[in-house]
Amino acid sequence: MKTTLISGANRGIGLEFARQYAAEGWRVIACCRAPETAQALKKLAAQYPDRVSVHALDIADHQQIERLGQGLVNESIDLLLNNAGIYPVSDAGGFGHIDYAEWMQAFSVNTMAPLKMAEVFVPQIARGSGKIIASITSKMGSIADNTSGGHYLYRSSKTALNMVVKSLAIDLKPNGITAVMFHPGWVKTDMGGPNALISAEQSVSGMRRVIGRLTPADSGKFFAYDGQEIPW
Repeated sequence: MKTTLISGANRGIGLEFARQYAAEGWRVIACCRAPETAQALKKLAAQYPDRVSVHALDIADHQQIERLGQGLVNESIDLLLNNAGIYPVSDAGGFGHIDYAEWMQAFSVNTMAPLKMAEVFVPQIARGSGKIIASITSKMGSIADNTSGGHYLYRSSKTALNMVVKSLAIDLKPNGITAVMFHPGWVKTDMGGPNALISAEQSVSGMRRVIGRLTPADSGKFFAYDGQEIPW
């Protein structure tokens, strides 16, 4: 039975990943900040008690990541999904209205935490058969795609994540680990809003298809949910 560890699994894309992988027979280590209030995730765990386990994890807290790693030290993880992320509220203010403290928080969650997750869980990932780290980024982190400006906090934190994943692809190659990043599309979630173009089910189904056919030659690539490569 394959195993995936998912951050931010309580709603949206993370919850949909947990649903789809559990339905396919995977073991799902589902992480979120407040499991006690994660009703949909708790319902999923009750539906698949032998497959889905729920763990408290605030990815901005590196000590929590380390404790989780210690608790799962003997696991083999086929797929680490760095899904958890934030969109800073103040980003809508644009140039001249930057909340620098919130910017630091965006980097902590969107950029630093995925790297810390990789550092802590690389032994378990190296033991897995899949050996994949997939991080959810955004097309808004593509420098080539930025034709509208603004969104300084979110854009920069995701661009930095892209560089983190590119370096992971190089540094973890000796471990046989493939590291990629995904633009999930504009998805109808709490973050994407009701006017978004696709459902979480469509987005996750597409990303899972790409994950299922990844090879080591794909490590370091930036994919859209439909498999198209995105320019840096």
